Amino acid sequence: MEQKVNSAGKLVRGIHHVSVMASDAQENANFYAGVLGMRMVKRTVNQDDPQTYHLFYADAAGTAGSDLTFFIWPHIGSARSGAGQSVEVGLAVPQGSLDSWKKRIEQAGTEVGAPTLRFGERVLTFKDPHGLAIALVETTPQPIYLPWNESPVPEAEQIRGLYGVRLLESRFSGTTEFLTEVMGFEEVGSEDEWTRFAVAGGGSGRVLDMKVTTSQPDGRLGRGSIHHVAWNVGDDEEQHTFRAAIESSGVSPTPVIDRFWFKSVYFHEPGGALFEAATDGPGFLIDEAEESLGTRLILPPRFEQYREQIENVLPPFELPTPARR
Repeated sequence: MEQKVNSAGKLVRGIHHVSVMASDAQENANFYAGVLGMRMVKRTVNQDDPQTYHLFYADAAGTAGSDLTFFIWPHIGSARSGAGQSVEVGLAVPQGSLDSWKKRIEQAGTEVGAPTLRFGERVLTFKDPHGLAIALVETTPQPIYLPWNESPVPEAEQIRGLYGVRLLESRFSGTTEFLTEVMGFEEVGSEDEWTRFAVAGGGSGRVLDMKVTTSQPDGRLGRGSIHHVAWNVGDDEEQHTFRAAIESSGVSPTPVIDRFWFKSVYFHEPGGALFEAATDGPGFLIDEAEESLGTRLILPPRFEQYREQIENVLPPFELPTPARR
């Protein structure tokens, strides 16, 4: 790292969204909408590969900080967990709800162990149908969360947004300095070889746990792996400031890319994991009414002229009918 930069750190507000690689849209929808009870808030395409789906699950309104998204590549190969990767996504759930969640997940046919403690909080870990490692974490609800009335999960137990991510690295230095000196994280504790960092005063998704591994090869992206973690940096001006700061640190960011619902800057942190700096908005309600979010294919304006071709190659799928509580 060429120099220390502190100005950008104040701009990181927590996780904006986490994007994952999956292989089957119907299995994905059945699990995240049907089992975990999240709302599909945007049914669209991968803007870098528009013949494939990009599916977004979140709270009732698709609030930034509650989004878990999936790139659906039917023929994608298997992943390998290893250094230079984000390896687990944490989802916040209400205090006292893990016993109900354990029963629900087991009834859906997914193997799950007993709740454990991490940094003083109860955690339930399991893998989704395509291999993504998930941790449900009992924690204080985020105030931004908007419950979804049509969820098959009772409101008192619903997922409250993103909690954090876990990162494997081949060495501690480099990434640590980047997180603390550039992105504004604070090191807040260590436990069982994991070091915890948190965004000071951040909102949803403010936690990042990091572990150094020397026994595993570098990770390989594939089915069930986290493609990137997007951090919320506010508006266009704040994103510009953040981009300049990470570039000054010796990391090479992309230009600003307009994703229509937000703007993105991508960069690899020093250990190799792909991060994104995303603006808070304009958000998913710019082109859909809240009551109809996720029910039909929505294309960014530049793809509308290709709608027929796109629809002809995308495999059909249906949202599961909510099981009434």
